[in-house]
Amino acid sequence: MKTLRSYTGDHGYHDVFVFAPVSGVIEQGDSLLARDGCLNFFAGPEDSRFTAKLNFYNVHYESTHIVGTSGGNNNDMLTALTMMVDGLDPAGLVTHIGGLNAVIDSTIHLPEIPGGKKLIYTHIDMNLTAIEDFEDLGKSNSLYHDLARITRKHEGMWSVEAEEFLLQNTDRINPC
Repeated sequence: MKTLRSYTGDHGYHDVFVFAPVSGVIEQGDSLLARDGCLNFFAGPEDSRFTAKLNFYNVHYESTHIVGTSGGNNNDMLTALTMMVDGLDPAGLVTHIGGLNAVIDSTIHLPEIPGGKKLIYTHIDMNLTAIEDFEDLGKSNSLYHDLARITRKHEGMWSVEAEEFLLQNTDRINPC
């Protein structure tokens, strides 16, 4: 916690996104907020009794606030489903694959990275890599050689087969 706050000179962060319905993570996010900061709780819990502690002193005196979002609404979901029924394959939206080690750099440079969705596997170690680069990288790396072969089979798109192969053949991040 001290390390994260130190990056801001102990000022805190204006926006903190929580992507997991875990009480401790929400409480940590709350403690990282700056004055007038917003805690965005993006991951809806399944348990209707789910709770976490929030610093209401800061809500009152530091103007911090909390918002819950899902990234879309029912109309967005209906539009997406209609587009898929009409032939859009969402796999075609994924243009890059990476592991947890790629998150920070990818997030910082996201506007500069071309393409569509960047799919991150949070339990593997893999640099962010464009699917279209698998072929060239495969000339000197067997993992990318095989991923290129699999994605070619799926018209250049990411697939369940590619994911299963990746997860069976990449280094796992040791959580300890």
